[in-house]
Parts: sequence; C-alpha cells; structure tokens
Amino acid sequence: MTQILMIEDDLELAEILTEYLEQFDIKITTAHDPYIGISTLDTGKFDLLILDLTLPGIDGLDVCKEIRKKHTIPIIISSARHDITDKVTALENGADDYLPKPYNPRELEARIKSHLRRHTLSHTPQESVCDLILDEYQMSITHKGVPLHLTAAEYGILSYLMKKEGGVVSREELIYNCEAINEETTNKSIDVIIGRIRQKLGENPKSPKHIHAVRGVGYKFLK
Repeated sequence: MTQILMIEDDLELAEILTEYLEQFDIKITTAHDPYIGISTLDTGKFDLLILDLTLPGIDGLDVCKEIRKKHTIPIIISSARHDITDKVTALENGADDYLPKPYNPRELEARIKSHLRRHTLSHTPQESVCDLILDEYQMSITHKGVPLHLTAAEYGILSYLMKKEGGVVSREELIYNCEAINEETTNKSIDVIIGRIRQKLGENPKSPKHIHAVRGVGYKFLK
C-alpha cells in the first residue's frame, strides 16, 4: 500500500481525501501541526508528501524547504494560495508540483500516481557493465563516460545484449525483443547493426572486446 503523509490543518478536507484515496490503495497519515508533520516524516517511511502552505506556526514554504534538505520524497503542494510568487517559491524550495485548491480528488490521485512513477524510475539503479553504463530510464548508454550516439535499433540491441551479459543471444531473439526492430528484419540486417555498434565502440570485429559472434547462432556480450 502506498503511504502518504499529509500536512494539512483543514480537518474536513483531510478526511475527504483520506476516504477517497483509500479506494486506490493509498493510505493517508495526516498531521495537522507542521512541526509534528516534520517529525513524523523523519521517523516514518512515506512514499509522498502532500503539503498545505497556510499552516499554524510556520509557513508551508519554509516547511517545504526544510524537508527538502533531508528527504528526496516527492512533494505536492495543496494550497488555496494562487499567487504566482508562491508557486514559483514552492518549486524553488523543492516542491515537485503545485495543486491549487479547490480541486477534484481525482486530479490529486492522478498526480500522486504520476509522481510516484517518476520517482521510482529516477531511483532505479543503473546497470554498469565494465566501461559501458546502461541507463534504462534515460534510454542512454555511455562508453568510458561519453554518451554513445545510437539509433533506436542500435540502442535496443546493445542494451538487450548488456542485460543478457555472458549469455548467447540469437539474432531471432534480438528481432523479437527489441521494439525498434521490425519483425520482418533479416538476420543480415542484425549483423549490419552489430557492425555499426562495434564501430561506435571502437572495436575490431576480428578481436572484439565486448560483442562476440557465436557461429551459427548470434552474439554474446562480455565485460
């Protein structure tokens, strides 16, 4: 279940949102006092924070700034303050989104899911293979710290081989598992694409470092 902390002093709104989001397997923990909210976030495990700006004792913009110093959690500002200065300051202080009140709870639910997807992807560990680094979120591969300029087909094949590191991959497997490659692509075309990738890696096809041909089958990637 998704765990969300809400720092909100409007008890009626907090109750409405809590009941609505429960149906989407989202549990809301509400802190009506900002200082208690900060303490709760420090001691608990939450996936996202919903933060009001007009709070007792301390402005929500300052709360946002303090929280961002210690946490990478996505922050959605939920506020009746529509001034553009507040919106800009909130984003500069580390907020990920600003949702002006009043709003439909359905929109909040959609934004929560969107930010959770982005947060999960951005914190997915990169796969490192020797001097090559594969970043699936950015759909990029760097070679010795330099980004490779790959076509969609080249990226698809090289990333697939890297993830299958050490295993033999047939040409047919590459054709059916790389989205950028048409299913009508021939085995010869795969060889041509492999040749282009080797050139970009600076490999000698007669004595390659990473991409090795397996006679009669396909290719395998080695560190």
